[in-house]
Amino acid sequence: MNKDSKRHLRSENIYQVFLRQHPKDGTFKSLISDLPRIKSLGMNYIYLMPIHPIGKVNRKGLIGSPYSVSDYMEINPEYGTMEDFKKFMKKAQELNLKVMLDMVFHHTSHDAVLYQKHPDWYYKENGLPTRKVYDCQDIIDLDFRNEDLHEYLIDVLLFWTGLGVAGFRFGSASLIPISFWKKAKEKVLAKHPNVLFLGESSHLKFIKEKRDEGYLVLSDGELYEVFDILYDYDVYTEYNNYLKDYSKLNIWLTAINNQESLYPKDYVKLRFLENHDINRVASYIDDENRLLNLTAMLGYLKGAMMIFAGQEYKVKKRPSLFEIDRIKFLEEEKEIYDLIHKMSHIRKDELFQTGVFRVHLQDKEVAVFSYENEMSIAYGIFNLGSVQGEIDLNLKDGIYQNILYPNQVKISEGKLQLADKPMILFAMKRLI
Repeated sequence: MNKDSKRHLRSENIYQVFLRQHPKDGTFKSLISDLPRIKSLGMNYIYLMPIHPIGKVNRKGLIGSPYSVSDYMEINPEYGTMEDFKKFMKKAQELNLKVMLDMVFHHTSHDAVLYQKHPDWYYKENGLPTRKVYDCQDIIDLDFRNEDLHEYLIDVLLFWTGLGVAGFRFGSASLIPISFWKKAKEKVLAKHPNVLFLGESSHLKFIKEKRDEGYLVLSDGELYEVFDILYDYDVYTEYNNYLKDYSKLNIWLTAINNQESLYPKDYVKLRFLENHDINRVASYIDDENRLLNLTAMLGYLKGAMMIFAGQEYKVKKRPSLFEIDRIKFLEEEKEIYDLIHKMSHIRKDELFQTGVFRVHLQDKEVAVFSYENEMSIAYGIFNLGSVQGEIDLNLKDGIYQNILYPNQVKISEGKLQLADKPMILFAMKRLI
């Protein structure tokens, strides 16, 4: 992993906000009033989907996608003004919430300011600007063979970091040359040493398909030369298959385990159950205990945790990218909220940053993981299928405290009786 990355990022908690769809009126002013709640959930970063003006040419829907950006250095007027953004930044900083902006450097809208000034900076076929992903008619791709484009986009990053932005989430990061990412990271860190680079890496199937078509697509291994955190889309297919067929749990867990060998030792993955591009996890799962166990497992997995606004209240509907479709927070749904709050604090223990992570496959629908260092060991037991019975656990016989819920559990003859609720057991190694 690049020299600027730190393993403490595995304990970071990121809250994703689609400002247009956020409750109340979807503006910076209304989001400011929600920041204390987000902080109380245990979040460290608030990640805003693109806040820039949206193109009008070939727009999708009445309002358009935030990923069809027309000006990288302006604020979408539907969200407020630049002064409103600065007030939002000030309040976030007062609460010790770091702000991460979504930057879409792979493409712009057809009528972007950049296209009007520098049409030669765009990817073309038959002399016309176009795109490589053909179902996205509202965008045209940039051409990174132009060094002047590199310098302009780096200036964009320096503009926002100058306003206090602490990190960036880069969409379609794998479609942009690594030479640009290296240059951008170096120049940004020279002025702002702690800025976080989070990359939206690609599904394995997509990488293969686009490479076969002759396009540049970077693997996660290549992106880790620059990025601090990458999406875990490399195991998304296995996760999605599990949601549709619970018998496939161990296939997903095996894919997670394989990441330990595929990537640099200090790799950090972004762990999530949902985001703006995929369906809400609660839309798949009606069983309360399964959802509780899956949520606790999310917080326990090795990597940074991301919560998509509304997930903490079991919201089932994924908001539209193209219309007004405000999220309704069901605040009476407190159990998932409280569990995320607990996990966000448990994850801060150094064991989750530096301990040896292991996946312990079972012959039933139970996910078991452990972290271990010289001093201590922790087991996470997530009974996703509400199965009855016992599992083997490599802990000394005795009584242990489940730190997620106020109950004690017994290990007898190396076996643990399963419960419906998730369990996390800590032990000092000198005592076992």
